[in-house]
Amino acid sequence: MKGDINKKVIDIFSRHKKELPPASKEEVKFYAGFNYVRLDRDNNGNKFNAEHLLKYSEKCHYIVRVMRETGGEAVLYNYDVPNEDLFKFVKSFEENTLDGTIIEIEKYFPEGLA
Repeated sequence: MKGDINKKVIDIFSRHKKELPPASKEEVKFYAGFNYVRLDRDNNGNKFNAEHLLKYSEKCHYIVRVMRETGGEAVLYNYDVPNEDLFKFVKSFEENTLDGTIIEIEKYFPEGLA
């Protein structure tokens, strides 16, 4: 997904919080404890292509910054997590395999892949 789609989604959430009722046709819905927006088309009006989205996702990696208290000081651990392992990584906190507080999850493309 390109940055302009991300910006569109962020703008929808922002408008939803500021305008009650929201003036846009995109609805912010709530399910399983989270707000979400469904997008059926990209910014050019084209339907999404599942094959292209899956190829895109295979290239994504995430830097997950985790804060831990060590020796009375806060330190950051930066994990390189491939897209296919992101859910497993987050679940490891629930299962107490890893500990700390997730501070940020940032998407990037390793050089040579993009």
